[in-house]
Amino acid sequence: MIEWRDQGALLAVRTHGESSVIIEVFTPTHGRHAGVVRGGASRKQAPLLQPGAQLDLTWKARLDDHLGSFTAEPIRSRAAQVMDDRLALAGLNAVCAILHQTLPEREAHPPLYDRTIALLDLLGQTEIWPLAYLQWELALLTEMGFGLDLSACAVTGTNEDLCYISPKSGRAVSAQAAGDWAARMLPLPDVLKGQGEASGPEIATALTTTGYFVEHRLIRSLGDKPLPVARARLVEAIARLT
Repeated sequence: MIEWRDQGALLAVRTHGESSVIIEVFTPTHGRHAGVVRGGASRKQAPLLQPGAQLDLTWKARLDDHLGSFTAEPIRSRAAQVMDDRLALAGLNAVCAILHQTLPEREAHPPLYDRTIALLDLLGQTEIWPLAYLQWELALLTEMGFGLDLSACAVTGTNEDLCYISPKSGRAVSAQAAGDWAARMLPLPDVLKGQGEASGPEIATALTTTGYFVEHRLIRSLGDKPLPVARARLVEAIARLT
């Protein structure tokens, strides 16, 4: 029998038989990991097994490559933080959906885990959460090996007048260097460079750029799937902010 104990954020839940569920969690030591929770569909346990919940987990299996089973005890529920907040709900759903779709199974990513928990803990703080989410998406790309290089122009090496990002290389491009190719470039708003005001529309524009790389680089490296619908809802909610 193999057994380990860890904490984790609940990413997804699906039914398994009449009374059990299969949960997927993101843990610092064991990465994205799945397992059965016996009785997880019961009136007692189901309200505790909601996406975003922080859980104390014990996983057991006869062999390491088996699905195994979880015993899950609640540490923190985030349902109350998002229940009456459209932006927070959209944010929680987007984070869980993206991690569920992009994280390699059973591969630990401790820095990304820490950033994810910090981001989830900010849910409900409308003034700072959208920018924190943008920074989290940049960190996700970097952690998965698809980080953007915004330090200097890919063509000239200058760090002045950087306006675009090459969709091929993920590197910044200056207005002069882009020339006739500007229409094919992705926007590089000031907020992506850590400058200017982080308004809702500007963050939404930046998320159009990061979303391109999440979908066409990260997700496409794992299969031919689109971005989760939950992320589009989040970007729409952020764009409406002033």
